[in-house]
Amino acid sequence: MICSTVNSLGRGLSRLFEGISLIKLVAATGSPSLVITGGRLFAVGRMASCDLPIQDPTVSRRHAELELTGAGVRVRDVGSTNGTYLDGARIIDALATPGSRVAFGKVDFQVQVQEPAASGEEEFAGEGALDATILRQLPVSGRADIAAQLAEGPRGASLLKIAGDSPEDRQAHKLNLLLDIVKELSQQTEVDRLLDRIVGLTFQVMSVDRVAVMTFERGELVPRVWRSRVEAPAGSWVVPRAIARKAIEDRVAVLSENILAEDASAAGIESALCAPLLGSQGSVLGIIYLDSLGAGHSFSEEDLEFFTAFAGMAAVAIENGQLIERMRREAVVLSNFQRYFAPDLARQIAGQEGEIQLGGAKRQVVVLFSDIRGFTHLSERMSPDQIAGLLTDYFTEMVEIVFRYGGTLDKFMGDALMALWGAPIARIDDADRATRAAIGMQQALRQLNERWKPQGRPALAVGIGLNAGEVFAGNIGSERRLEYTVIGDAVNVAARLCAQAGPGEILIAEPLHGVLSQPPPVSSLTSVPLRGKSRPVPVYRIEWQDVMIETEITGSRPVATS
Repeated sequence: MICSTVNSLGRGLSRLFEGISLIKLVAATGSPSLVITGGRLFAVGRMASCDLPIQDPTVSRRHAELELTGAGVRVRDVGSTNGTYLDGARIIDALATPGSRVAFGKVDFQVQVQEPAASGEEEFAGEGALDATILRQLPVSGRADIAAQLAEGPRGASLLKIAGDSPEDRQAHKLNLLLDIVKELSQQTEVDRLLDRIVGLTFQVMSVDRVAVMTFERGELVPRVWRSRVEAPAGSWVVPRAIARKAIEDRVAVLSENILAEDASAAGIESALCAPLLGSQGSVLGIIYLDSLGAGHSFSEEDLEFFTAFAGMAAVAIENGQLIERMRREAVVLSNFQRYFAPDLARQIAGQEGEIQLGGAKRQVVVLFSDIRGFTHLSERMSPDQIAGLLTDYFTEMVEIVFRYGGTLDKFMGDALMALWGAPIARIDDADRATRAAIGMQQALRQLNERWKPQGRPALAVGIGLNAGEVFAGNIGSERRLEYTVIGDAVNVAARLCAQAGPGEILIAEPLHGVLSQPPPVSSLTSVPLRGKSRPVPVYRIEWQDVMIETEITGSRPVATS
């Protein structure tokens, strides 16, 4: 009976998904959403590189994976902190069907069927016959078929290999050829391959001897692809400078004959075409150049018109390819920055590439160290998996607090954490932000311990030390591995204060206390001798237990740094 029920359920699900090729995941708020197709895994998480990026603190950087199957959407949690839920129940690996509710952390989504676009008679079923006279109909192809538009060689005065005997037929083939070229170029998104394909298409559709594509790189016109039909070493010929200058300065396509050689490499050119590659805003991306070396092989007006249209399409494809590559780079940069910076700060840094200096410089910063007290003794009674799980949950909570108050995660050191404020972006209230973060970390740990107690997990206690001062901030390391960090006496003092702090204590040095605009309640301690300091350091202990802190900071603005 059970087997029969299961089999019936499987057959029912299969029937339910017959004809369904897409499933859509729609957020309860209406945005964001994701259409899931077959053939690959879809990643869900807080990283910008995920297929479904969710900027919510309850969502892990890489939270879950989705896969379309014949019976629904397979939802698999990949070790998230706050869990994945299907219809309210926490799951590790489960099947979601249309109508189900899936939650990643506290963000809810509804599973819906994405109806495929109608492609045949079904869309218009029952609407009756066409009550009109069809005068003419032409077939429409979805794929490029460039060869079908070409002849074996040029015809007449043109060097175009266009099929068709009459002018009308040639015009029709040219239009179809240009359309197919657009389809062909749109399939290439990597600029290097795109440029190579542009040159290849030029040789395919025109009887030319040499083709070159040059693009502007940092203000200089640089050869990217150059190819010759006749045997010639790469780089053994150059584009005549006068022709290139004319095309770029006047933004015109040029047909030139009887070219005066500027040097030996330009000799022997019978006829040449050159056109600027113009971007959507009128900027010159580069040029495309082609020439004919044989006597009596000159380009015609028809060739110039076609070449101008071809160059315009090539420019659009190049600009789109450059945009896609830039977006990919920015996504990678943003993903890397989000490992160390708060999401909004990471977006600000990624969006101001070149303006924010990640190189070495002296900066005024606030440095925070936190360290779990007695963790070595605790770890002796726990398995490696238990230790890893405990530290992951602990650090996830602590890092979210650092990010919430605009800090930068510098590094993890075993069970210790280092964070800083003031680099790479400084704000006028960095000292207050760092102090509130320290208080928030202690208060959050108190709540974590209360949640862990029913689970049998050990209670943790941390000591925190903070200091403010001038440091060197920049990329430190070797040629093979660099990391952005800070070094200086202010860092050393913060580390010493952390080591001095007892369980549940927050110690701050006098330099930090003196710049707080809204200091919390503190107890002044006797000046504390610290290793490496010739004199005892004035220290304050923050009485954080009953402090109410803001969960969001508004009105703070970046300040200029030298």
